[in-house]
Amino acid sequence: MMASTSGATKEQLQALQEYTACDIADALLKLKVPNAGFLSDLHLFAPHTSSIKTEITIAPASTVIFASKHESNASDVPEANIPAGKHWVDLTQPETIVVMKQPEGQKCAIIGGIMALRMKVLGARGVVVNGRVRDLVELKETGLPIWAKSTSIVGTGLEAKPHAVQIPLDIDGTIVEPGDLVFSDATNGVVIIPRDNVGKVIEMLPGLVGADDHVKEDVAQGVTVQEAFKKHRGA
Repeated sequence: MMASTSGATKEQLQALQEYTACDIADALLKLKVPNAGFLSDLHLFAPHTSSIKTEITIAPASTVIFASKHESNASDVPEANIPAGKHWVDLTQPETIVVMKQPEGQKCAIIGGIMALRMKVLGARGVVVNGRVRDLVELKETGLPIWAKSTSIVGTGLEAKPHAVQIPLDIDGTIVEPGDLVFSDATNGVVIIPRDNVGKVIEMLPGLVGADDHVKEDVAQGVTVQEAFKKHRGA
């Protein structure tokens, strides 16, 4: 159950570092990727240092889905695949950003300080939680970028249980496949680049960003947005 690599080259990753999550989403929107790859309503809860505010972290996705302890027939939960006798966090794949999905409406957290520390030790580059986290001081101490929708003070055992790893996730319509690139932009948010679109996105970015720069220059000189868009965006 190893996570698929993204197939992105070192040069491609370096090229992407020059852009923001907003730039990436603009390209994905033109490529008609659902939700432009955006993972919505996330907040950056870690790390502690202010330096993260300008930091971009890009790595392949590995995935974890949790299920309800009380609803065994949920239609959107895939087949369980965590081996008996194994703890889900010990299956963390190195050099990935771990994307986690929790059942909607739960009050518990699905990751806290111990789990985040274990992910750090195993070489994770970051964590994105479509759900709740806890132990905020300990999360920050890992130094990892850790995103979540909200927090809790209650452990996973209240409502949730780990169910499967390295499977596709549908997060509010944004699809996350193991091996897709997770673009964590501490200032702007998180966007998922489907692995098959990495090259296309990189090809599009200079033109898109360049056009916007020209639009801003014109608008600053008093040109209307409509005129500037028509001139530089062709719309």
